[in-house]
Amino acid sequence: MTVTDTSVATAVAPETTRPAAVVLTDAERAQVGALADRLAVTGSAATDDVDWIRAVRDASAGLPQRLLAELRAFRHDAGPDGVLLVRNLPVARADGTPLPPTPSYAGSVERTASTAAAVITAAMLQLGEVIAFRNEKTGALVQNVVPVPGQESQQSNAGSELLEMHIENAFHDNRPQYIGLLCVREDPTGEARLATASVRRALPLLSGRTRTVLSEARFLTEAPPSFEGREGAAPAHPILPGAWEDPDVLVDFHATHPLDGEAREAMAELREVFARVASATALVPGDLAVVDNRLAVHGRSRFVPRYDGTDRWLHRVYASLDNRRNRPLRLEAGAVLD
Repeated sequence: MTVTDTSVATAVAPETTRPAAVVLTDAERAQVGALADRLAVTGSAATDDVDWIRAVRDASAGLPQRLLAELRAFRHDAGPDGVLLVRNLPVARADGTPLPPTPSYAGSVERTASTAAAVITAAMLQLGEVIAFRNEKTGALVQNVVPVPGQESQQSNAGSELLEMHIENAFHDNRPQYIGLLCVREDPTGEARLATASVRRALPLLSGRTRTVLSEARFLTEAPPSFEGREGAAPAHPILPGAWEDPDVLVDFHATHPLDGEAREAMAELREVFARVASATALVPGDLAVVDNRLAVHGRSRFVPRYDGTDRWLHRVYASLDNRRNRPLRLEAGAVLD
């Protein structure tokens, strides 16, 4: 893939198909749709209700066997790209009920269950336990990623300018291991691209000295704008923590700051290498991109919203592998972290 602008890690080329993709058959799509339509009217049908989450968890065992196997394999090893793309999922009811207009207000979330909300929640519950953060979008478990008027240049899910490559909530000790992004409505302009890049692809292209510097605690990361009331940076940390031969990545190219000149140069080299190995995907309705938040950074290309109800609309859900580790932050053993 050729990337012409390497000044930012989110410079992306036309769509590539490198990340592993699972395309559901029409029969599998119908199976998922029937399951999700039932969940959309189960109990209180509130996405944050513990009883609804329990019902979705139980029902998720009824997802198509091939999809279950792919999700379990991805959980075991996310592969060289750290991304799994599932295509041809349902996002609207089988009875033809039309989708509402794309929301366009700040802090948009899905509190009431829907087919799309049930689909993404069921899939993510096969990877871990769904979580949210009280300071981010009021702790909603199913969040909307939509452009918001007046926030075009904000480095957040509400913006529409180029979104820098990052791992989700890099500043947080209990950040999610997996990010799910389900396309409910595609960008009508065709410009928006989900960009991803894996540290496994980037590692062989880094110089030895850069790898050493990136493995040392010489970087600080601030909280993103979406975290209300959260200020300051986490303690100094490495960008490449973990095993030398297969490290994780811990960086947000907008919010992570090097502490010295050599660290700045190393971070710049990593940014350039990520741009070289990045993949770009124009999501269409029914596409679910699952990103391993330990191995892959993600971002988004620039696009021009219309704010007329037809704009790009994604649902976002987080999954955590270890609910015991974050238990002290979850009031009454709920799913929301303080």
